[in-house]
Amino acid sequence: MSEFKKSEINIEVVTDENKVPEEITWSAEDGNIYKEDAKALMLSVWDSKAQETLGIDLWTKDMPVDEMKKFFHQTLVSMSNTFNRATQDEKMTATMKDFCDYFAEKLEITKK
Repeated sequence: MSEFKKSEINIEVVTDENKVPEEITWSAEDGNIYKEDAKALMLSVWDSKAQETLGIDLWTKDMPVDEMKKFFHQTLVSMSNTFNRATQDEKMTATMKDFCDYFAEKLEITKK
């Protein structure tokens, strides 16, 4: 019988009196990450019973808009890569990557 290993990823959020994030840190022991600062996070969880995605989207007050645009772009690129690994749907992956390129171009965040 094989052994299972339990892993934890912890997220800590410090908020102001209006519950707006001031600080976000995260830890992942398996990745040797301990209380690393983050300016933003997006977390999606699939609820199989309800057949819907539950999510948490947070960013700190001092997250610059230009960095938020890059964060969204890189998240979309990562999602298209994950979609490809999960489905092997090359045609839709290519469509998603085309959108990522378009998104970056319109936001003028393409690397030169």
